[in-house]
Amino acid sequence: MIPLPGYPEGRDLLRDKVVVVTAAAGTGIGSAVARRSLEEGASVVLSDWHERRLGEQAAELDPVGEVHPISCDVTEETQVQALIDGTVRRFGRIDVLINNAGLGGSRAIVDMTDEEWSRVLDVTLTGTFRMTRAALRRMIEQGGGGAVVNNASVIGWRAQAEQSHYAAAKAGVMALTRSAAVEAAQHGIRVNAVSPSLATHPFLAKVTSEELLAELTEREVSGRAARPWEVANVMVFLASEYASYLTGEVISVSSQHA
Repeated sequence: MIPLPGYPEGRDLLRDKVVVVTAAAGTGIGSAVARRSLEEGASVVLSDWHERRLGEQAAELDPVGEVHPISCDVTEETQVQALIDGTVRRFGRIDVLINNAGLGGSRAIVDMTDEEWSRVLDVTLTGTFRMTRAALRRMIEQGGGGAVVNNASVIGWRAQAEQSHYAAAKAGVMALTRSAAVEAAQHGIRVNAVSPSLATHPFLAKVTSEELLAELTEREVSGRAARPWEVANVMVFLASEYASYLTGEVISVSSQHA
């Protein structure tokens, strides 16, 4: 196994930026990118549909930096708009949107219902569209500039049984990223995505079998899964001016070939 890296110190990559993170409550990539954004000097709006976990996460992150929680279900347009409006009321603007909300599950195509298919696509793909649309409108009204970073998945490239709904949604996120980037470029707004292979955290362990996690880990040449903050580091990079010439790209955060 490749030696584990140390947790990096903040370098003010997002100093004075206002960052909105969806699905930021819990132990996964969303909460990790919220923490990393705070450590990099940003003010962060935490969002999640689960109000109790959202409040707990905000309290945990409060000592790190300025954080403001707003509950939001990305499948509800009124709540999406309320999240953007609430951000602007609190901080005056939005500089970065991190689209992390997604929903998975395992089901063979022959057993999958229309409702199961639609629910995964509504949260994972259409939710990303709704948030991106609302954020771009506001960024353009502000005079342009800003960044959108989407959370895709290596499964958008790679076939895996019982994942057709999730794979289709994540492939859609990749395509949305590229098309949105073309439209946003004239306004100085960048749109990129990360494509993690495997990032383990307690919630994932609850909803995924040990056998599948072991199989996926074996595919990683590093001999381990990523930790959520390792994916978050790449998202922070894409949100920062260090990625000023990157737009419409999907960055594989992986120790394997897709």
